[in-house]
Amino acid sequence: MKRKSTDRKYGKEFFLFLAIMMLTFGVVLRGQNFSQLKSTLIRMKPVYVGAALFLSVFFVAAEGCMICFLLRSVGIIVHVRQCVGYSFAGFFFSGITPSASGGQPMQLYYMKRDGIPLPEGTAVLMAVATAYKFVLAVVGMMILLFWQKLLKEHLGGYFFWYIVGLSLNVLLVILLLFVMLKPVLIRHLTEKIIVMAQKCGMKIPKEKWLEKLDGFLDGYRGTVLFFRDHKEKILILIVMTFVQRSSAFLLTFLVYLGFGLSGTAMYQILLLQAAIYVAVDMLPVPGAQGITEAMYGKVFLPVFSGQYLVPAMCVTRGVGFYLMLVIGALWVLKIHYKKIGSGRKKACTNA
Repeated sequence: MKRKSTDRKYGKEFFLFLAIMMLTFGVVLRGQNFSQLKSTLIRMKPVYVGAALFLSVFFVAAEGCMICFLLRSVGIIVHVRQCVGYSFAGFFFSGITPSASGGQPMQLYYMKRDGIPLPEGTAVLMAVATAYKFVLAVVGMMILLFWQKLLKEHLGGYFFWYIVGLSLNVLLVILLLFVMLKPVLIRHLTEKIIVMAQKCGMKIPKEKWLEKLDGFLDGYRGTVLFFRDHKEKILILIVMTFVQRSSAFLLTFLVYLGFGLSGTAMYQILLLQAAIYVAVDMLPVPGAQGITEAMYGKVFLPVFSGQYLVPAMCVTRGVGFYLMLVIGALWVLKIHYKKIGSGRKKACTNA
């Protein structure tokens, strides 16, 4: 029954994702000359299309390699291909759910189904997530400190959203550190907030909320132990995460070269793409659709001038997000098809 409820929930979120996607496409392509758009896309050099595809697959697969690396470090032998599958599944469910909230729970579901113990799986995924947020927050702070003029010049009114996105990422990293290092304090503060809310007339089931919080804290307690016992592994994880993040920023520069453009420095394009990631990362919109395209159009207008802006956006988002989402969906369908097939085979055998 619980599984059916989860399927219905993700089904609704998937249709919401599709609705936002269609709206986004409608706004982006409105008033475009489709024959000119097609001819511009065709002119992109194939070698750079291939390189962009490679980077996109690398971005998702790299997370799988990190999961595999950490699982093996705690004595759980898994195949890299298996972990890359978890990564694509996480990408798919993160992409169709607000604030990417559905990725980790589904990754844990598939890992548990494959026999990976829940405590170790939870600790590994939380370590990967913490490293990701930490790297993004550090990159965002560095850009703000050293390239603030460039940011304000290119972001314009979206600079506000950059500050909001960066602040949320920094606050989340601080919260995660408190959760890992001071779980008792977090529980005590949460209990006080619930009591205050109840006194104000809000109907909050205290015990139910605290029970969920205890489960969450227990997961991070395992992550703390993992961090403590594998310090050198965590350093490697942070370096790997930085390389993974940088590959996503580099994608736009490859598209820039693919159209035969020049005049804008590589570092500038990387910084601007990183700024977009920081700004939209925490927004409660599936796949950060709409706002990502809007920011891309504003930020890269001076870079991809004239007829190249929309084609560049289509390639960057199409290859870097939508295509990876399709691959993730195909992986999920394949796993569920195998499960249904094995279930029918087992039923026939029992009969």
